Amino acid sequence: FGIASDENFVITTTNRKEITEDNFGELVQDGVTLYLLQSVDQTLLSATKERIDFLPHYDTLVKSGMYEYYASEGQNPLPFALAELIDNSLSATSRNTAIRSIQIKLLFDDSQGKPAVAVIDNGRGMTSKQLNNWAVYRLSKFTRQGDFESDHSGYVRPLPVPRSLNSDISYFGVGGKQAVFFVGQSARMISKPADSQDVHELVLSKEDF
Repeated sequence: FGIASDENFVITTTNRKEITEDNFGELVQDGVTLYLLQSVDQTLLSATKERIDFLPHYDTLVKSGMYEYYASEGQNPLPFALAELIDNSLSATSRNTAIRSIQIKLLFDDSQGKPAVAVIDNGRGMTSKQLNNWAVYRLSKFTRQGDFESDHSGYVRPLPVPRSLNSDISYFGVGGKQAVFFVGQSARMISKPADSQDVHELVLSKEDF
């Protein structure tokens, strides 16, 4: 790499976690992308690109929420599925210093495609890694192991406030993607991190599977 013998350097993950003798086995896995830097907080000289391969079983995404939703003790499960999606927006906007904006749109215009439910918020957004991890089955927003970057990094359970929505309303705990496939046939996530110019998009389609 052209590093002089008297020059210092560090090796980090894309989350800027320094690789050391102690955490090498935990952080360095097959396919992981690493940075070779002069310091952990060094500014990157150019944009980076990372290939991510993720192939879940068909049933994992499209059927995993069914049992828990249908086992809702006779209650109408649709509100709980929508609450799961709204919960993501409540959590994403929980630290907004300005007004929190969450919109729920039901789209039925055939000229615009199939009917859809759109949940739009002005939250902090997700990185590409967070967006990828959102698609992984059963990775809770409270679970972070090794180099895992949660789609709810920094999530803090809010204090309960009577008769209000407080970003902790998930009922079944099956996650947003299971709620999506309970309601419909595909999910499209479009997200821009608050501190980045990049816009990331993820599409999960039952038809594609």
